[in-house]
Amino acid sequence: MLFPLSTCLGLLSHTPIEEYPMNRLSRRRFAQTAASVLAVPYVWRLHGYAAPSETVLHASFGAGGMAASDINALTASKHVQLVAVAEVDEARLGNLTKRFPRCTVYKDYRLLLDKEKNLDSVNVSTPDHMHAPIALRAMMRGLHVYCQKPLTHTLQEARWMRQLAAEKKLVTQMGIQIHSHPIHKQVVQMIHDGVIGRVKQVYSWSGKQWGDLQPRPKRQDTPPPGFDWDLWLGVAAERPFLGNGYYHPGNWRKRLDFGTGTFGDMGCHILDPVFGALGVKAPLSVRSILPGPNEYNWPLDVEVHYRFPGTPYTTDPVTLVWYNGNVRPPQEVQKLLGKPLHDQGSIYVGEQGILYSPYIAPPQLLPTDKFRDYKWPEVKGENHYLQYVEAIRGHGQTSTPFSYSGPLTEMVLLGCLATRFPKVELHWDGAALRFTNYEPANAFVHKSYRRGFEVPGL
Repeated sequence: MLFPLSTCLGLLSHTPIEEYPMNRLSRRRFAQTAASVLAVPYVWRLHGYAAPSETVLHASFGAGGMAASDINALTASKHVQLVAVAEVDEARLGNLTKRFPRCTVYKDYRLLLDKEKNLDSVNVSTPDHMHAPIALRAMMRGLHVYCQKPLTHTLQEARWMRQLAAEKKLVTQMGIQIHSHPIHKQVVQMIHDGVIGRVKQVYSWSGKQWGDLQPRPKRQDTPPPGFDWDLWLGVAAERPFLGNGYYHPGNWRKRLDFGTGTFGDMGCHILDPVFGALGVKAPLSVRSILPGPNEYNWPLDVEVHYRFPGTPYTTDPVTLVWYNGNVRPPQEVQKLLGKPLHDQGSIYVGEQGILYSPYIAPPQLLPTDKFRDYKWPEVKGENHYLQYVEAIRGHGQTSTPFSYSGPLTEMVLLGCLATRFPKVELHWDGAALRFTNYEPANAFVHKSYRRGFEVPGL
């Protein structure tokens, strides 16, 4: 039994650690004595902010890169107040403390969650391997969570995230902004309207190559000043720091222990419309075709085949093929379009036509003559971030809660995992969260957390 997770995960305790004084003065200037520091959140609530229904007290895990984008988008709402940030690299803070002078900055996410007693919400915008460890702790606190894609690094983590969000009745949203884009919504509606009939096959691809064919360099570099390598590693096993951008700030996506390659990075975006339009859940099987990762890094080129049970919008079964890197759908499929492929997108092959959906570009129906008089549905987009904020305030719901984005992430991560076992058709039991025909693959459904960063019960 996986439920209840609140019992399974306990109090998410950890070994006590010392506060790292990155920006302690911003709050302590506000307090009169050191003894008043722990009461600051309550003082702020009394003197600086409105009631919870009007103001969401928010913390960010991460400050640079995608985290900076998330902070900007969330605080665009007048109802969000950024009160704390956890960032392991001082260089990534930029002008954050100038823009948010009341924001307290920590290096350790665990300390932030221990100290900031009055939070309502967080965003988790870290490397993939830390999404679940941080989000699970926050959710156990009863905090609403906006988490970047992919939702987690492993299948088991995605399942736990979905279950805990439901148990705690939390507002959650995964950072796949295209889901709220009108083009995405138009594609989903067209498939649901049966414009091309029941879908038989889907081909999806991305030209990105977040992988590396080389072994890990045999050297040890010195971390730059202000960067805490141990905290950046988090739940991952200890190893020497490598500079020149090998891990930080962006190339972690290529590394098995920290990212999910191109498939995890772009699959959650490009396959989101596919997942929603087809109405599929767990696949029956998944099979990778090309050579897989080496000991350390994801491959450059990927081709993975899925087989799903039928839905009201598909034949039974329905197949999906994912490509990234230099590989693309078969030439006979490309010729149906009569034009060069976009660098990223999907082709839906239905019983009565084809829907070509370039990534964030207007979809096209083929053959052109057949659909010349088709009236395209008019749909409106939404602000993905503000949708989350308003849902916390009791206005509406999010469109990618973990009840939706958890299964989507599981589907994508199954493909990532399959690349480790080229040419093996892996039969998947979604309810049991395991492969039924190939035991070695089950070793990658979850992973161990490093001591001091565990989530008890996992």
